[in-house]
Amino acid sequence: MSPLPLIAICGTTGVGKSKLAVELALRLRQEIFANGWNGARILNADSMQVYDGMDVITNKLPVSARHGVEHLLMSFKKPGEQYVVGQWVHDAMQAIEETHARRQIPIVVGGTSYWIQHLIFPDRLATEPISSGSSSASFISEDLIKSTATLPSDLLNLFNNLPETPPVASEDPQAAFALHSLLSTLDPVVAGRWHWKDTRKVLRSLVITRDSGRRPSDIFSEQSKTALRPRSVYDTLCFWLYADPKSLNPRLDRRVEEMVQQGLLDEIRTMRSIASRAPSSSTEGNNQSSTEYTLGIYQSIGYREFHEYLNAASPSEKAFAEAVDDMKLSTRKYAKRQVSWIRNKLLPAMYAAQPSKELATAVAYLLDATELGDQWTTNVKEVAFQITQGFLKQAPLPDPRSLSIAAMNMLSVRSKPAK
Repeated sequence: MSPLPLIAICGTTGVGKSKLAVELALRLRQEIFANGWNGARILNADSMQVYDGMDVITNKLPVSARHGVEHLLMSFKKPGEQYVVGQWVHDAMQAIEETHARRQIPIVVGGTSYWIQHLIFPDRLATEPISSGSSSASFISEDLIKSTATLPSDLLNLFNNLPETPPVASEDPQAAFALHSLLSTLDPVVAGRWHWKDTRKVLRSLVITRDSGRRPSDIFSEQSKTALRPRSVYDTLCFWLYADPKSLNPRLDRRVEEMVQQGLLDEIRTMRSIASRAPSSSTEGNNQSSTEYTLGIYQSIGYREFHEYLNAASPSEKAFAEAVDDMKLSTRKYAKRQVSWIRNKLLPAMYAAQPSKELATAVAYLLDATELGDQWTTNVKEVAFQITQGFLKQAPLPDPRSLSIAAMNMLSVRSKPAK
């Protein structure tokens, strides 16, 4: 049986991913393709948008903008509930199977590219999943939850506030030893590989732990059992919506300001209230536990950034402005990491997947979403329509690097077979 089609849409926030998904779904209703494909359903691949409510902080597409297109795996988990990547992949595959049975095309869309990659290549497990905050894994293993629960307060604080650069052991031996002590507690197997003075490798292992929600030793063990070349489950057409940072960053700043106007603080207050009632919460009054920032919806950008402002007895305008600026900075940093993940992880995996008649293929196209309005329609929407038609008609497709200068530059990455 030939592999079945899947369309994936990834990219940073603020580039029109959800809009494109809806536009594609509406267009696919208008034509019957080879093998009887007609219409589409949209599957959410944003790890924060799986939670019910909290539509502002998670940037959900308003119902009115969905134009009747069915959206799955969205708003079906309670805030505070954990939902791991493995669960999502299982649920997504089930939804995709149901969609194919209807002869409709599944369109997977979201900013959690780690989830999308794991769906396309379920036999592979990436080593460094992207996070939306300084410590925001899309899931946390039970073993790691138990380990972090027993950490002394100083090591827990260190885990939630890992330095961006490793300390120099000769200059700050206390900081270097603290990092190694933390790693020894969380993953003694990997800690045994590195001398405590090798702070670069120690910190890298801790970052993997924090951002993947798993012990590096478990990840490496699983990877050693998988095939060297990733295999796609579906015939996948992936659209990467990309915007130049110089144009995107001001757009992201404006989005934060709009979120504040739309009721962001009310949602954060609700989230804090839910967190304070959680059985595992160690909150006292309004003081949120730092561990919350690594779990579920509490990873959403804005929740942590407004912590000090909402905790203040008499919040000042200065504190509010600082919180807004912090949220803008976190959003820009997250967008940068999203791009890095796609270029360094998702694209190499797609390039490494060997195409053949027997196996599913995966092809990625960058659509230049730097400009909005009419330019977005021309550069993103219309190009996506043309490529999708060719993909579903099994016609020859254009060279992905030929679409634009941005595509030529950003898609030029090397294939990276699994180590």
